[in-house]
Amino acid sequence: MRARFLATAFAALLATGLAAPAIAQAPETPGGNGKWVEPPKNLPNVGRSDPDKNLDFLFGALKAAPDEESAKAIEHRIWALWMISRSDTANLLMTRVRKAVEDKDLDLALTLLDAIVKIRPDYVEAWNRRATIHYTKKDYGRSIADIREVLRREPRHFGALSGLGLILKDIGDEAQALEVFRRALAVHPRLERIPEMVEKLSIEVEGRSI
Repeated sequence: MRARFLATAFAALLATGLAAPAIAQAPETPGGNGKWVEPPKNLPNVGRSDPDKNLDFLFGALKAAPDEESAKAIEHRIWALWMISRSDTANLLMTRVRKAVEDKDLDLALTLLDAIVKIRPDYVEAWNRRATIHYTKKDYGRSIADIREVLRREPRHFGALSGLGLILKDIGDEAQALEVFRRALAVHPRLERIPEMVEKLSIEVEGRSI
């Protein structure tokens, strides 16, 4: 029943056009299929003049990146722009969220994130971080609901879509997971680990080519 509900929720996500191409790495971890991709601890300084225009430029550059090192540098700049909340209060609360997560106090982190999304509902990274924590707690329904909010605001958010792909794998929907990962590569051709995951899932879902 739970798997059917989640599959239905994902189908609705696709139907509304929110599952745009973008996803990220899913490194293997003990006891699960992977770990939600998160922003690096050390991010570059970026200008705040026009983040939307900068993001469009960076995503264009990401497709044309000549090597993995260049792609990773561009990816970090995208994360840096996503982390800008334009609110000192939200920034302070997000700092406390990171500390709570480091201390493994996920309930406190969720309480803080609830406050952030009320203060700044346009702050994409607050929704994404909350979705991440719900995923960690295996609360897939709430995680999917937050993914929907992320993708409404930033359909190219590879962090949120990485979580969506992991949820699909967790519930055994390899075909939909494969679709999401393939869309990822259209946005980020040098996305770490995704080509290998696509190859593995392609064999599982479609079989080996003759």
